[in-house]
Amino acid sequence: MFLACAATDAQAEQGNLFGLIESQPISEAWLNGGFYSEHFDRDKGLNNNNYGLGGEYRFSTVASATAGRFYNSDREYSNYVGVYYQPVYIGPVRLGVVAGGFNGYPKMRHGDWFLAAIPVASFEYKQVGLNLAIIPSYKDRLYGALSFQLKIKVF
Repeated sequence: MFLACAATDAQAEQGNLFGLIESQPISEAWLNGGFYSEHFDRDKGLNNNNYGLGGEYRFSTVASATAGRFYNSDREYSNYVGVYYQPVYIGPVRLGVVAGGFNGYPKMRHGDWFLAAIPVASFEYKQVGLNLAIIPSYKDRLYGALSFQLKIKVF
């Protein structure tokens, strides 16, 4: 989420702190080991260590595809598939949204798939990166959190 160095080199040379990233094709693959979530409702006994395995394929300076599996806040396994769209930068931080499908949350559609759009910021530096998502609470079905996802670039 703090990973926008490649996309912002030209802007940084011009001294721009904030702006839009020009969409250009690229090819990068990233792996992650799930998430760490700091939940807003700390008294509910939720699982913060959302270990798993996921990947992200950046096919554009503003977009990437993602998929994975993790042990969620309700202590069930979840799968996800989606697309990041991050056309804005602030310094080296890329801002946007990740939209896609999720499953495995027992109070949300009885664990079946549902769609969600989540605000996200990314920072990438050489071979490491961080995605920071703001997960909104949804009634008594999904619990809000700040979610941190470390990732490693494999190519």
